[in-house]
Amino acid sequence: MPDTDTPKAPVGRNGAAHAAKPHPAAPAPPARGTLPVQAPDTYRLRPLAGEPSPWYPDAPPPHAEVAFTVPTRTREIALTFDDGPEPSFTPQVLRVLRSHDVRATFFVLGECAVAFPEQLHAIVGDGHIVANHSWTHPQFTTLAPGRVRSELGRTSDLIEKTLGSPPTLARAPYGDWDRASLRICNELGMSPVNWSIDSLDWTSPGADRIARNIMSEMKPGAIVLSHDGGGDRSQTVAALKWYLPRLLDEGYTPIRVEY
Repeated sequence: MPDTDTPKAPVGRNGAAHAAKPHPAAPAPPARGTLPVQAPDTYRLRPLAGEPSPWYPDAPPPHAEVAFTVPTRTREIALTFDDGPEPSFTPQVLRVLRSHDVRATFFVLGECAVAFPEQLHAIVGDGHIVANHSWTHPQFTTLAPGRVRSELGRTSDLIEKTLGSPPTLARAPYGDWDRASLRICNELGMSPVNWSIDSLDWTSPGADRIARNIMSEMKPGAIVLSHDGGGDRSQTVAALKWYLPRLLDEGYTPIRVEY
């Protein structure tokens, strides 16, 4: 549910409000000057697209526009999980995905990743992608650009330190991008990703409702939003156990988000 100091519930692609979700209290990220030292031009302004990541020169140039679907001519879809990692539900999600030999994309919070780095290794060890979801889950459109840069930059730094390479994808908390945050995302070498299907698991409506929310909207190219952190995700896990084999039976192929 939105915190009392959150000015608005961001509106998603289809006009549905994506309410704020509670997260463990954590200190605000430090000012840019206190982050790990980078080369002087690491954070310099760059075009919206067309240059590779300053951390990872071999990465493809980031995309400027927010992706809501994955490009496909087949029945490929993408399952994504936000707000982890954490030690209870992230492993459960991984077990379900592993049992069906399915890959997914995990948009992680820095404040959780720094506490549970072993979960980052577990995610990539199973062949999934780790992507950036900010450090403390703030609403980007309410922040000064420097704070947005700190949220994303600090998380990318941690992921690179933990896994050996920085993320190339990012998702704004609540999917709430604006021009400034999109520019910063691209400057840091990441492409922005939202979703086309919101499972609404963050409202805890029950596993059956979560599964129906996904199955009723499913189509080729869909990006599904679910959560492995940010609260009790037992309903998410139960729903995944039900709908994933049915998606496979219907000929869908879950893939990682890759651009």
